[in-house]
Amino acid sequence: EHSPDFISAWEGDSISITCSMKKSEEGTYLRTSIRKTNVVYLSKHNTSFILPDLADRIYFSNEGTKLRITFKNVLESDANIYLCTNIIKESNYIMLDGKRTVVVVRAKDNGVVEQSPPSLSVEQGESITINCSLRSPHEEDGIFLLKTHMKPERVLYVSRQNASTISTAFANRLEYSKQEMTLVVTLYNLQKNDSDIYVCVGVVKNSIALSLNGSGTMVLVKEVEQRGCHRSSWIFCGLTTVVVMLLSALICFVLYRVNIKKCFQKRKPNVVYEDMSYSSRRSTLVRTNTYSGGN
Repeated sequence: EHSPDFISAWEGDSISITCSMKKSEEGTYLRTSIRKTNVVYLSKHNTSFILPDLADRIYFSNEGTKLRITFKNVLESDANIYLCTNIIKESNYIMLDGKRTVVVVRAKDNGVVEQSPPSLSVEQGESITINCSLRSPHEEDGIFLLKTHMKPERVLYVSRQNASTISTAFANRLEYSKQEMTLVVTLYNLQKNDSDIYVCVGVVKNSIALSLNGSGTMVLVKEVEQRGCHRSSWIFCGLTTVVVMLLSALICFVLYRVNIKKCFQKRKPNVVYEDMSYSSRRSTLVRTNTYSGGN
């Protein structure tokens, strides 16, 4: 198990950082990069050290080739860049920095970074712009843009000298401009899995922790609704329309032929038979001879 490059947590959460250890090494430190401080040290002889200010909120375990450090009830002041540093002995003791983990602890109230807008809702393929400004009176060493919720990752880091590091996920989809302590970032061609909370984090000189905005920018990327024929599939839609029209014409033609045949078929005449024998029989009825009565 290895620590991620970036850990995001709310105040009161617990987090863990894992450092690798080797039997040939004299010991392992977990140190902070901003105003370097030794947080935890464990030697190969199992002698140890914990920073007194964190003694009631931190503990560690030696898991063979790994040193696992757990922070309980993290505070916003715990936000920092942590380094796993190994001590080796050749002719002299040498310190080698290894795994680097950025830890961001978000408070419910806003920090010293102004960030806008608070939320954005766009469709797939569209772009967004996020603005970050540090309000610190001290000079900054750099600014991060981080995804902090669904899939924590470092999206962008821009140093004071304007050198930048962009994540592979946004390598061809990100542009930025930086002036003094203000960073403007534009993300292009957003996809559904880009939905997340984006937080601007400042690395400020003479500060013991990272500077950030508590709320960040919530970004929701919605799937594009299918409206008729898509531009990329207009040929398919056109062919489908032609086929439907041909089928309709064929059906109409068949129905027309059937109706024509019915019109030209010989129909049996509707003959009404009348019994004509009644009148002839009526004339031959025996009638009473009124003149033969008295003889």
